[in-house]
Amino acid sequence: MLDLETILIVTLATACLQALVWIFAWRAWRHLYELQFLAAGFVAIAAGISLMLVRGGDPAEGAIIIPNTIIKVGLVLLAEGLARFLGQPRYSWIGVSLLIAHTAVWSALVAVDPGNIAARIHASTVFTVSIMSMMCLGLVRDRVQPAALRWATIAVLAQYMLASIVQSVLEFGLPADFQSAPVLADRNAWYLLQGTLFLIALFACLLFMVSSRLSLDLREKNDSLSREVQERRRLESDLSTSLETERALREEQIDLMRIVSHEFRTPLAIIRNAAEMVGLVGDKSPEATRERLAGIDEALDRLFSLIDRFIADDRERIYRPEPVRIGSVIGEVQRHFAMTGCGNRLEIVAEPEIFFLADVEMMITVLINLVDNALKYSPDHCPVHIAVREERACLVIEVRDRGMGIPEGQRAKIGRRFFRASNATTIAGTGLGIYSARRLLAYHGATVDFEPHDEGGTAAVVRIPLPAGRRSQPFHQSVTA
Repeated sequence: MLDLETILIVTLATACLQALVWIFAWRAWRHLYELQFLAAGFVAIAAGISLMLVRGGDPAEGAIIIPNTIIKVGLVLLAEGLARFLGQPRYSWIGVSLLIAHTAVWSALVAVDPGNIAARIHASTVFTVSIMSMMCLGLVRDRVQPAALRWATIAVLAQYMLASIVQSVLEFGLPADFQSAPVLADRNAWYLLQGTLFLIALFACLLFMVSSRLSLDLREKNDSLSREVQERRRLESDLSTSLETERALREEQIDLMRIVSHEFRTPLAIIRNAAEMVGLVGDKSPEATRERLAGIDEALDRLFSLIDRFIADDRERIYRPEPVRIGSVIGEVQRHFAMTGCGNRLEIVAEPEIFFLADVEMMITVLINLVDNALKYSPDHCPVHIAVREERACLVIEVRDRGMGIPEGQRAKIGRRFFRASNATTIAGTGLGIYSARRLLAYHGATVDFEPHDEGGTAAVVRIPLPAGRRSQPFHQSVTA
């Protein structure tokens, strides 16, 4: 036979175990601060039931009101904790108002008519239905927890509300001397028994909700971590790109310094040659001295121009294109080699009135490098031919020598930094002249190709795109320096 005291002991044990579980859960997952409300709710329910067990057979008014009020506090805390856990409006003031009203009604009923248990049951039913209706409303509004779990929890709450209403109806309709069935020795024992089952079912539902929340949090953290990893990879890629860009710029700067260092040798060679001639001629030929001094002055001007153009911090000043006549560029090249004593080896056939867009200093440097290479790798008695013509909307400048030529398998490598053909190792050089020419031509969108020709040697062919609508007055003129 299950009497009332036995069922209270079972209910107490159940509430105590559940309170311990929620306390440990809260301490394990402190970020779920809502669990402390659930733990406090079950602790209050266990405390209220324990006070019911220790009161005597003829309890005082306080012994009747206080345990019931503590249990109701536990229900308010459970409703508060569930609302906070689901992120729903809490309506705490409603729960506190109901609790105050319930305590006041019970106190009045106990004071006026202590034997009227039915009235107190009706007041408890109103309180229970109100609090659990709020819990059901929060579950209906929630969209985070699985739908099946939410509706299962609503069903558990609805079952307890229905049981409370049934008990109230039975108390209202049954006579006071009604005897229960032998299994349940007290007419209210069945209500307490199903209350115990309700606590177990609600505990299971809440536990599944916490598990679902933890799984959702874990997925969100994993997603956040994945996004962070992707962002870090993107930043790493951006940083790598920036480093590559910086490395490329630094390499370009180093290349530029190598090119400039190489190009400094040209005006310095003129200065050295002119100074030697001045030393040889002395006062014997004032005209020759003045000519050499003028050459030194021009070479120094070009040297300072190179320093100003290529070592300046403002990279935009490096390339300064302007309309230029090819004849003036060829003239500067002739003047340069005349000062170095090699002008008599140049044979030039040009259309000098062709205008094109170019950086004059760069273009002079390119042609000087190509001609210097042709002279260097040709026998001293062999001339170097320079031909200038217009061909397919391009200005074509061909520098042709009769030297040793370039081995067939190595022609494609000419122009790489520091590369020299296998048959040129006995001749002094750095492998930067053609590399420099290619870099400077790239500013103009121009190219240089090295082709063999029938007379032996190599032809360096420069192709420079001509601008649309240019001014051109072509005529053929043969010039032999």
